[in-house]
Amino acid sequence: MGEEIQRLPPQVQQRLLRLQQVQQTLQQVVYQKQQLELELTEIESALKELEALSDDAPVYKSIGALLIRSERSKLIDELNERKELINMRLGVLGKQEERLKSEMKNLQQKLKESLGTST
Repeated sequence: MGEEIQRLPPQVQQRLLRLQQVQQTLQQVVYQKQQLELELTEIESALKELEALSDDAPVYKSIGALLIRSERSKLIDELNERKELINMRLGVLGKQEERLKSEMKNLQQKLKESLGTST
């Protein structure tokens, strides 16, 4: 297959290379989104549990391998702040994902036209 690619015009070779790069970047973006969505689910679960506790209930925060006693309200604030940051990051990644999908579609179309194939 390597010889077949080398027989293609340089412009087509560059588009193929760019398509591979876009696909790899898209995979990374989707993976990052999945990781953040998982963290967001964990935060929402923790917030739900904290909200159900009384104000004077003992709560602990995990710091590495340690559990440190903390204030319920402080933990709620920290988790809400982290949740907000994750939501902003998810928005950015969502826009990046859409842009990459659009670029990938355009590159695929240009390659089909260059190779004389149709869908």
